Amino acid sequence: RLLFGADHAGSGELAIGGAPTSLRTPRAAMTHRIAFCSENRKEDGLVPDLTVRENIVLALQATRGWTRPVPRETQDDLVGKYVKALRISPPNPEIPVRNLSGGNQQKVVLARWLILEPRLLILDEPTRGIDVGAKTEIQRLVAELSDGGMAVLFISAELEEVLRLSHKVEVLRDRRLVAELPNDESLTTDVLLETIASGGRVS
Repeated sequence: RLLFGADHAGSGELAIGGAPTSLRTPRAAMTHRIAFCSENRKEDGLVPDLTVRENIVLALQATRGWTRPVPRETQDDLVGKYVKALRISPPNPEIPVRNLSGGNQQKVVLARWLILEPRLLILDEPTRGIDVGAKTEIQRLVAELSDGGMAVLFISAELEEVLRLSHKVEVLRDRRLVAELPNDESLTTDVLLETIASGGRVS
């Protein structure tokens, strides 16, 4: 939330590309191509009474301003592309998003941000509360995005998931960074648990 301008820090600095930057609002973060998928998709991510298409184009419309509507043809092209790429089911963009399963709703939120081609994609518990099949698909997508050069900040309480997907692991305790660990062969769930319990000190 700090990186997305939704919360404000009492101290510290943020730099993008080596340049000190202030992100006071989510819109400012979006101009720097930072995207954020909240862990609470139903309250913070989706507008349940809108269609799949309308939900997907929300972020793009916000970057343009509400006085410059995204042309319907552009909407249809982009939404069709991401409905297909993410395998959103059912593949009808005109149905209310509330009618989709939890996993497909999560894909809608992802599609919204991927349209903006972010340089940093922040995913807060993106696989919580969805079925195994959807979870596997989202994990596959995260790996593909990272392999393609996108920076992904993946937040999860499931340590096995963290180890499976990450290149390095940051451990926070009481909102402070206490450890930064490369995800190599020596990093296991036991090491992570010990790091968390000890506040970053591993014997």
